[in-house]
Amino acid sequence: MNLLDRLERKFGKFAIKRLPMYIVILNLFVYMLNLLDSRYINYLYLIPSRVLKGEIWRLVTYIFIPPMTSMEDVLWLFFAIYFYYIMATGLENEWGSFKFNLYYLLGMIGTTIAAFFIPLPATANFINLSIFLAFAYLYPDYQIYLFFIIPIKIKYLGYISWILIIYELLTVPLIMKFYIIIPILNFFIFFGKDIFVRYKTRGKSVYRRSKYMGTFREKSYFHKCTVCGVTEKDNPDMEFRYCMTCEGHYEYCMEHLKNHEHIKK
Repeated sequence: MNLLDRLERKFGKFAIKRLPMYIVILNLFVYMLNLLDSRYINYLYLIPSRVLKGEIWRLVTYIFIPPMTSMEDVLWLFFAIYFYYIMATGLENEWGSFKFNLYYLLGMIGTTIAAFFIPLPATANFINLSIFLAFAYLYPDYQIYLFFIIPIKIKYLGYISWILIIYELLTVPLIMKFYIIIPILNFFIFFGKDIFVRYKTRGKSVYRRSKYMGTFREKSYFHKCTVCGVTEKDNPDMEFRYCMTCEGHYEYCMEHLKNHEHIKK
């Protein structure tokens, strides 16, 4: 049992169920409040200097600030909130409420730390970015319609996001690098080991394959699902991953990665 499972057994009862729904509702409420009087929103931003003066509610209220606040942006606001809701509920359904709560909390902690280094009002933008990156990693073939017209798999938007993040890390001043990377450390905490094992295993597989090809003819396939036997020759669009719970190098298609009996030696 890993650390997350142990934490869930001990603290799972404190998890806020359906947290994405509450965040979306409060985003819409703040949007409407801002239309009535734009001064109210100034009391919600995460501003460390104000927190140190006793306005501790700012440590939480900044996550309720919507991505757009003007009447002209209403269409994009509802699109952004709807897209956030789809991604966040997808993660909650995949992990359960406790692990999603923890992922979001780690993003908030990272944002708070970064805010104390950068003298700028902080919002939940980087927390939402970390949710997008997690969703793109877990559901790479999920398809959305860019500009409501162009179909595109979300993994490609994820690749673009990582390219932009790396570009900014290489070009912005040192202090701003903290502001970019600290709030999305939750992604690496949750997926770092999986990414490392995945590419390490893939590297070993490539080595074994090249060694095998030196003596024998190449196999007709490279990836094969342990459950159904499908290969990339059968379905070129199918992705394959190794299960971290199974003892050994067992590969599964995306249909059976989360739906198979774990192999124990």
